[in-house]
Amino acid sequence: MSDSKRITASKKDLLDLEKGFWTGDSAYYAANADTECLVAFPEMAKAMDNADLAKTATKPNRWRDLQIDLKGIIEPGSDIIMLTYEAHAVRENGEPYAALVSTGYVHRVTGWKMMFHSQTPMEAAAKG
Repeated sequence: MSDSKRITASKKDLLDLEKGFWTGDSAYYAANADTECLVAFPEMAKAMDNADLAKTATKPNRWRDLQIDLKGIIEPGSDIIMLTYEAHAVRENGEPYAALVSTGYVHRVTGWKMMFHSQTPMEAAAKG
């Protein structure tokens, strides 16, 4: 299952989608999140509908200097892809942030949609 030849979406396309969720606005979220999405952060874990999730991204450019180090990608079914990576970024207030991130996408008629997203902050948030 970990054979990258089976992945029906390109890694570049998936990483571009991911970057959009870090830097995009509410319209980006509305266009690229599924009807419902499970989210898990240290302070919040719940199912959110598309509109409520989009409201969490009211400020564009919340993050800068985003670096994504892909750690794994699997496609357990022809319409589901899961990826996990280490992210390093800087918040808009200049505070460094690092997390282990996992995101799941489901393929719909209109393309790949985020249906799961989890972040686990790492202690040593930034390297410099």
